[in-house]
Amino acid sequence: MAAHRKPRRHPLGGGTARTAVTIALAGAATAAVFDGTGQAAPRPTPAQVRAKVDKLYQEAEAATEKYNGAKEKAGAAERRLRTLADEAARGQERLNSARDALGSIAAAQYRAGGLDPTVRLMLSDDPRHYLEGAELAERAGSRQSAAVAGVRRQVREIEQLRGDARVELASLKDRQAELRLRKRTITGKLAEARRLLSQLSPGERAAIGEGGDTGHASRSDGARDLLGVPGQAEAPNSRAAAAVSYAYAKLGSPYVWGATGPDAFDCSGLVQAAYRSAGVSLPRTTYAQIGAGRRVARSELLPGDLVFFYSGVSHVGIYIGGGRMIHAPNPSAPVRVAPIDQMPFAGATRVA
Repeated sequence: MAAHRKPRRHPLGGGTARTAVTIALAGAATAAVFDGTGQAAPRPTPAQVRAKVDKLYQEAEAATEKYNGAKEKAGAAERRLRTLADEAARGQERLNSARDALGSIAAAQYRAGGLDPTVRLMLSDDPRHYLEGAELAERAGSRQSAAVAGVRRQVREIEQLRGDARVELASLKDRQAELRLRKRTITGKLAEARRLLSQLSPGERAAIGEGGDTGHASRSDGARDLLGVPGQAEAPNSRAAAAVSYAYAKLGSPYVWGATGPDAFDCSGLVQAAYRSAGVSLPRTTYAQIGAGRRVARSELLPGDLVFFYSGVSHVGIYIGGGRMIHAPNPSAPVRVAPIDQMPFAGATRVA
């Protein structure tokens, strides 16, 4: 009787063969992608890059203004805390002096033996003198007690205020830390945008306003704007003219977050420094600066007026006439002259 053997299955037969074919096809597809024959992500157009950069610049500016405001409040809280600490120290000194005086009175009473006042009057060689002295001591004791009570009350109040200031300062520092984190995040986004810009050709960058000095203006142009040319208004007064002159002198200065000069600025820092040079004190942030003067219509703008942009009033420049301003744009551009139509107009203020 012949032996019956089951036929050996081919290693690539049946389901195994189908699996191998599937893997091979998948590998071929993957290889095709890496070979560049697959569908690659489309390269962003210059217009798309410009839109992304503008959005990131605006976000960075808004975060900077919030940081500036928090920093200003933190500085005020620190000064208030130091003042309260000084007041508390002076109050403690007054309290210590009062306690020393009170201790002296108590010691004198103890040395007198604590006799009944009637007995002491009877034993006194000069009852009249004793009565006068007793009345004076009583009045002095009352005044001393009142002084001690007043100083104690004052110290408690100062301690309460100092505690409130500590809480406020801690809250502001937490807020600053949060804003610094947001700024680091935005810095990363700006680096990404700069990387995209670097992939554009010089012609493409110039077409979207990056890579060329399109905002450049000679500092000598300041004299022309201050003195006026046909059809152009002059600064309304000497303070506004001085602020414009200062801004012209700072053309080319780098943009640095939180900087107020003299060699670097952010947008509101440039405005604050320019008017400080003219003897006018302005708040630190854009959203405070817009309320620091008289609001004027766009059609009424004069050199020296502050012009604000975006719905959140996150950017500011100094109007110089002819539809132009001097401003500190962003970390990729120095202080420069630019048209006010470059950004969404939000309002204007005349502060001088």
